[in-house]
Amino acid sequence: MSGQGPAFEGIERQPMRTFTEKAYLEYSMYVILDRALPAIGDGLKPVQRRIIYAMSELGLSAVSKHKKSARTVGDVIGKFHPHGDSACYEAMVLMAQPFAYRYPVVDGQGNWGSQDDPKSFAAMRYTESKLTRYAEVLLRELGDGTVDWQPNFDGTLEEPTVLPARLPNVLLNGTTGIAVGMATDIPPHNLREVAAACIHLLDEPDASSRALMKFVKGPDLPTGAEIITPRAEIAAIYDKGTGSFRARATYRIEDDCIVIETLPWQASGSKVLEQIAEQMRAKKLPMVDDLRDESDHENPTRLVIVPKGRKIDVEQLMAHLFATTDLERNYRVNLNVIGLDGRPRVMGLRDILSQWLQFRIATVRRRLEWRLDKVERRLHILDGLLAAFLNLDEVIRIIRREDEPQPVLMKRFSLSEIQADAILETKLRHLAKLEEMKIRGEQAELAAERDQLQSVLGSESVLRKLVGTELAADAERFGDARRSKIVEREAAQAIDETSLIANEPVTVVLSSGGWVRAAKGHEIDPRSLQYKAGDVFQAVARGQSLQLATFLDSTGRSYSLAAHTLPSARGLGDPLAGRLNPPDGAKFTGMMMGEPASRWLLASDAAYGFVARLEDLITDRKAGKTVLNVPEGALALPPVPVTDPKGLLCIAVVDGDGENGRLLVFPVAEVPEMPRGKGNKLFNIPAALAKERAEVVAGLAVVPPGGKLLVWNGERSREYSAAEIKEYMGARAQRGAVLTRGWRAVTRLEVS
Repeated sequence: MSGQGPAFEGIERQPMRTFTEKAYLEYSMYVILDRALPAIGDGLKPVQRRIIYAMSELGLSAVSKHKKSARTVGDVIGKFHPHGDSACYEAMVLMAQPFAYRYPVVDGQGNWGSQDDPKSFAAMRYTESKLTRYAEVLLRELGDGTVDWQPNFDGTLEEPTVLPARLPNVLLNGTTGIAVGMATDIPPHNLREVAAACIHLLDEPDASSRALMKFVKGPDLPTGAEIITPRAEIAAIYDKGTGSFRARATYRIEDDCIVIETLPWQASGSKVLEQIAEQMRAKKLPMVDDLRDESDHENPTRLVIVPKGRKIDVEQLMAHLFATTDLERNYRVNLNVIGLDGRPRVMGLRDILSQWLQFRIATVRRRLEWRLDKVERRLHILDGLLAAFLNLDEVIRIIRREDEPQPVLMKRFSLSEIQADAILETKLRHLAKLEEMKIRGEQAELAAERDQLQSVLGSESVLRKLVGTELAADAERFGDARRSKIVEREAAQAIDETSLIANEPVTVVLSSGGWVRAAKGHEIDPRSLQYKAGDVFQAVARGQSLQLATFLDSTGRSYSLAAHTLPSARGLGDPLAGRLNPPDGAKFTGMMMGEPASRWLLASDAAYGFVARLEDLITDRKAGKTVLNVPEGALALPPVPVTDPKGLLCIAVVDGDGENGRLLVFPVAEVPEMPRGKGNKLFNIPAALAKERAEVVAGLAVVPPGGKLLVWNGERSREYSAAEIKEYMGARAQRGAVLTRGWRAVTRLEVS
């Protein structure tokens, strides 16, 4: 078979690229318009709108009894929103949580989650719900011809395209959402402030966002707390529609304890306590003695921090906690909403309120027109009824005699079909003389209402004034005081870790297996400590707890750890390999502590070395840094402190049999100082012996003037006086002299 294959009727062929582009574009538009972003009119996403509408259809108003949430969710997903029940229920829960919504729309009964764990709500079969009083703002005018309706997903019912919100809910409760290529983050605001800004904008349509900030001070969070962002930055957010602000917990001092009363929005008290406790365990908060969570129904947030004594600087402590825990949080703002033209756009404060007022004015106009039409239709009917009462006998005669009284009535009294039907449907008991008076009274009332409606609809200024009056009334009814105070404060700074720790003498001990630990004071004997089976003492360094312990491995790499972070010497310590990343096969040979300018001798057992300053060896990299270039096959020796530049460098070299140990002594000043490298030759080991490692350096020591040298041979040692040391004096890179018989198998050198 050749060609493109068989063609089937009704099959459309198109390039894959074209199909995928079109499909993804349709999907992205669906997510943007029908899932993630709120409409500016009612500030709701479709799922939220459908939940509220379904609850109103179930009669779950604020004055009714609660019903099972599962009933509502079932109606929502069965009639309007054919998606997952859990996602629908979570959206419903969010609208019921007073710590999530500034003005909750759903009144929940049962477990609806807590600020500590918003996701801890009970299943929908256990909880009950109804609408709050605030929901009236969204639903009160729904039946007054104010909005357009659309078919539901299967075309069997109709649902509103938007709810006729009487207040700008898009700012009052805010929202978050992630769409395709865009997102929205709108913080909640205070109802009275936003309503006052709307009223001002009705009077001054050209008012700027800065002018509106006289009324809208900034976001107003459900949990209270303080907004500490400078006013200029908040103004920039309302100008551009994007930015960020910071909120901070509030506290007071009670019986020498710090009591945290409010938390930032979306912050968890239990998580805050966990963050503080973690710092206490890491010994980063020595000024805190205890933590307590005393929150209850009367005090939803009451976290107690007990300082150690009255001398603790509470402000400094709290500044540290603000900087290191969720007691202070940053919030992103992106005022991205679907405008009246059906397109998503990032708007500033003025644009949002202006567009919402356009929506509100149009909604009120539709409501008044709907009411005017209803009034005029009723007046038309009343005119017909009045004509019938004025000619009651004739009307009765026509009805009794005619088979089709409607057309006869219409012709005889010049009535419309609607008027004639109204007359025919009138009950006999309404034919009393008193009924005529009622009709004339109703006519007068409706005529006055018609004139008033026509005057409002005929004047834009009167219509805007009516909108403002209704906004003021709703603000008075549903509004409340601001919860989040706006206080400009400096950014919190964490306390320097070193200032939290006492600077005291410590002794750091390293074992041959690479285990490290630290003991307070300098009096401890490292050899008296207990070691793991097969492990023994290798090196010791004495310094201060705020100093760094710098380790050297057999490949010539250095590593640094803060002494105060090392485990206590009461135990066996921790393996350095667990905190550092040395090369495979490398072993730690020694360590250094002291002032950054202190000098240390670094050398390999191939007899090359140099003097380096400790500050050049310090690093914060877990993999360390190469400071000593070790010849192939050789190993780095333990570093030796150079405490006196006039000291003598003693080098002991042994052969493979331990029968020809040599010692060379020369001034340490002859050794070059450099930050890194291979160094200079310190002892003359012939190339052939070095290659076969027939001779290696067994020990190094720098003896200060007048000092003594201790030569170790296994567990035995011999002390060499200053005069005896000078017998081995020579020049750098010489062969030295053979040691005394019995001491030629040197294992290490020490300064006595």
